[in-house]
Amino acid sequence: MVAIQIRDVPEAVRDALAGEADARGQSLQMFLSEVLEREARLVRNRAWLDRIRDAPIARVEGDSDTAELIDRQRKERIERVIESRDPAR
Repeated sequence: MVAIQIRDVPEAVRDALAGEADARGQSLQMFLSEVLEREARLVRNRAWLDRIRDAPIARVEGDSDTAELIDRQRKERIERVIESRDPAR
């Protein structure tokens, strides 16, 4: 682990953070460590979402609308079920 030092924190900010830590039954160090870990997760999540957003989207040829594709496949499945129950059809 590394040590991080923050200088020139206003007393009101320190007091608010210390009060929140105390209300949670934590030391100020433990509370701030959790805040930093949560922020680091958000940074990683944003980076992942950016990669996903910029990734190329695979499409089925001729299909531009997912709802349309699902609807067509559902209809085909229903037809197969009907045909399996009524072979004379």
